[in-house]
Amino acid sequence: MYDVAKNLHEVLDQLPKGVRLVAISKFHPKEYLSAAYAEGQRIFGESHEQELAKKVADLPKDIEWHFIGHLQTNKVKYIAPYISMIEAVDSLKLLKEINKQAAKHDRVVKVLLELHIAAEETKYGLTLDACRALLEEGEWRSMEHVQICGLMMMASNTDDTEQIACEFDTAARFFDEVKAKYFADDDAFCERSWGMSHDYPIAIQHGATLVRVGTAIFGPRIY
Repeated sequence: MYDVAKNLHEVLDQLPKGVRLVAISKFHPKEYLSAAYAEGQRIFGESHEQELAKKVADLPKDIEWHFIGHLQTNKVKYIAPYISMIEAVDSLKLLKEINKQAAKHDRVVKVLLELHIAAEETKYGLTLDACRALLEEGEWRSMEHVQICGLMMMASNTDDTEQIACEFDTAARFFDEVKAKYFADDDAFCERSWGMSHDYPIAIQHGATLVRVGTAIFGPRIY
């Protein structure tokens, strides 16, 4: 078995105070999650509703599950009863569906708005202008069953560390902009989820409060 405990602590030892780890456990067996759990890890990230449902049923109830992949609106109803945070909200339509499904379970689901900053067409997310428009339009203010807690983004998949740093910096500046304009009095709007296995040390330098690390802890994914 991959030495999950050793790898986990190597990552945790690099995280300053105020930065939390989302252990990306998708496509990894629940034994690996149990090993991380035994070392104190409580936040796990999954991106497939059926795989997530099995893990939720089999693993301890105090785990905070984050949905981290592209979420289709027709899948929201399946995760609404138990998901702690949906990290990749990329449309008003999805936000409204989360609110609707969370209401059925009398829950408030935390969400992050996903930004598309990377120079790659394949990535999902709102452009900065689209995110500004969504917030300015204001329909989110009347949604009682979602709580917008911050922003999420993925940097370009490149070895160019300057480009990665620039993209994280863009996200950090944009966070400050929307925090000041829309969430100045909302302490819950505080999360900046950027940085993955290959670039999280750079992300930390640019204000990340959540880093999403999978491969560096669990090894290559088992499909």
